[in-house]
Amino acid sequence: MKDETLLRYSRQIMLPEIGIEGQERLLNSRVLIIGLGGLGCPVAIYLAASGVGHLVLADFDTVELSNLQRQIIHTNKRIGLRKTESASAAIQALNPEIKVSCISEKMDSDKLHNEAMLADIVVDCTDSFSTRFEINHACVTTQTPLVSGAAIRLEGQVMVYDPNKESCPCYRCLHEHSREGTLNCAENGVGSVTVGVIGTIQATETIKLILGFGESLAGNLLIFDAKYMEWKKLRLHKNPKCSCCSASLPEI
Repeated sequence: MKDETLLRYSRQIMLPEIGIEGQERLLNSRVLIIGLGGLGCPVAIYLAASGVGHLVLADFDTVELSNLQRQIIHTNKRIGLRKTESASAAIQALNPEIKVSCISEKMDSDKLHNEAMLADIVVDCTDSFSTRFEINHACVTTQTPLVSGAAIRLEGQVMVYDPNKESCPCYRCLHEHSREGTLNCAENGVGSVTVGVIGTIQATETIKLILGFGESLAGNLLIFDAKYMEWKKLRLHKNPKCSCCSASLPEI
């Protein structure tokens, strides 16, 4: 590791949970971030700053003025650019040592499957059940860990699917019967700091999964209420009839 690299990451290398070996593991990791909105922006910034060596950024939208209240990786000057281009520029300015790849079109199931297979971790920062279900299916199929976040108004939640943990529930286990509704940012609003908190937790869980320290949120749902500054951690159980992760299991 070069002297400049050691200096850049010196504060986290000092942590016994990371050290030089852990930093090298981060630098050799590949993370797929899907969605570069309110959640994806802090995820991308913190993973880039922490030295995740290869970030794959996926988003097919462009930067709009209404995004800037919460999507902190974008700027006023980059309105009209693809979000992937805008995020890539910000990341390279922050940390030119890491590699950034951009996927600026909507991925079909085959492309999503292939990208999930290549990634060490997938971070879901999207805002619709249908897209989350597709991402979850790709991760279950490829046995790739998934860090999923969501936020609306002043509330948010995070859960982790870790295929390396026995009987770990997937996203579909929790939301088997959920359907698209009216709960979206455009119609209901969302607090800028709310998505910042949730996105930062997603980045934290991603780093923990890569390095294997502590205890991840796998098997739990973490719920955040910014209005009353309350946290709840709910234990989740695998759904034996889940249409995704239990579909191939023999009937009991």
